[in-house]
Amino acid sequence: MPAAQPIASSAKQADRLVIAVDGPAASGKGTLARRLAAHYGLPYLDTGLLYRMVARTMLDAGEPLDDVQAAAASAAGFDDAAIDESRLRGREIGEAASVVAAIPAVRRALIDRQRRFAAAGEGAVLDGRDIGTVICPDATVKLFVTATPEVRAARRHKELAGRGEAATLDGILADIRRRDARDSGRGDAPLKAAEDAVQLDTSALGVEEAFQAALAIVEDRRRG
Repeated sequence: MPAAQPIASSAKQADRLVIAVDGPAASGKGTLARRLAAHYGLPYLDTGLLYRMVARTMLDAGEPLDDVQAAAASAAGFDDAAIDESRLRGREIGEAASVVAAIPAVRRALIDRQRRFAAAGEGAVLDGRDIGTVICPDATVKLFVTATPEVRAARRHKELAGRGEAATLDGILADIRRRDARDSGRGDAPLKAAEDAVQLDTSALGVEEAFQAALAIVEDRRRG
C-alpha cells in the first residue's frame, strides 16, 4: 500500500471539509455519509461501489474472485462512468466485493481514484472501511460507525426483503460475521477505527437520531 499522502496542500485547506466515514457492513455508515454530504453540499463517494464494480466485472467475465492478476486488471481498467448501481447491490455482490477487497493489488489500484475524489473542490464525504486510516488520513472529521452484528443483520434482512431478495436472518448474520472477520483480519488496510476517529454506535438509534448524532460530532470537530 502506498504511503498515506495529505489530501491536498493548498492555502485554502483550512476552508475544506473532508469527512471520512468508516465502519462494517450495515452499520448505517452509507446512510449517514449521504445525509452529511447533502447537508454540507459536498460530493459523496461510496467507495464500496468501486470494489463491487471489480467483483461485478470479474463475475460477468466468469473469472474466479481469487484470481489476483485478473482482479488487479479489473480494478485498474474499469471506467467510473460505467458504474451501474442497480447491478452492484445485493447479498451476492456484497460478499464478492469483500473477497476482492482483501487483494492488496486491488486496493493499490483503487487508492488513487479515492484520493483524487477527496482532494477535489471544497471537500467531500467518503464512506468505506479504510477512509480515515489510509485514503484520507488528514480528513477534517473521522467517524467510525458501528452496530451489533444482530442489529446489522436485521437491517440487511429488511433491506433485502424490500428488494424481493430471499434470505434468512440467520444466513445474513453468518454472512456479516464472515465479512467482519475477513475485513478486519486482512493484512492490507484492515477495517479499524483511526486513532482520531469518533466512534458512533447506531444499534439503538433511528435514522434521524443517528444523523443528528453524526452532525453534532462533525460540528464539534470543526469548532475544534
